[in-house]
Amino acid sequence: MKDKTLQVLVVDDDFRVAGIHASIVDQAPGFSVLATARTVAEATLHIATSQPDLLLVDVYLPDGDGIDLVRTHAIDAFVLSAADDAPTVRRAFQAGALGYLLKPFPQKQLVDRLDSYARFQHVLSGSAGLSQEKIDQGLAILHGSTTPVNSRSATEQLLLDALQGQEISAAEAAEIAGVSRATAQRRLASMASQGVVEVRLKYGQSGRPEHLYSRPQL
Repeated sequence: MKDKTLQVLVVDDDFRVAGIHASIVDQAPGFSVLATARTVAEATLHIATSQPDLLLVDVYLPDGDGIDLVRTHAIDAFVLSAADDAPTVRRAFQAGALGYLLKPFPQKQLVDRLDSYARFQHVLSGSAGLSQEKIDQGLAILHGSTTPVNSRSATEQLLLDALQGQEISAAEAAEIAGVSRATAQRRLASMASQGVVEVRLKYGQSGRPEHLYSRPQL
């Protein structure tokens, strides 16, 4: 089943800034801009009628406070603001914000956060009970996508964690790590060429052999 497109509401009183953020969202795979809003009132109306998946919210709005908007609605949100004082940042997280980006920021920083959020959504999707491992994995994805782990990208580390103690296919590793199959295949093949992971061909009754990946035995 194809993952749904995540609908984003951009809330910023500066229409030029809102347009820049909206353009970044629209270019991000798996995301679409639902609307832009310049006030709390406009944002509240869009939330009531369209139910966005994610909010990108400025703090200071003409008719209210963006953090209060996040607190009021049970919707995932990132706060995007020039406010760099610790009380405001803490207040945003206390209100339930998943992240805080200081404006101005490079486009790649928001792209990375959106990519992490999409994978976070994938890992924590569905109505079945979640294991502690899945919860920890989701949080690691959300907060670790731009920070190398043991000199490796967060994606590679997630795939290595998925291989811990087992031999599995790229598709299985992708499901556990919460990344696309193509990404898993590309990263695993790269790590195999470096000797970081081992690969074995499994031949079936017909068709192409399956690549199985594992971590080297120490």
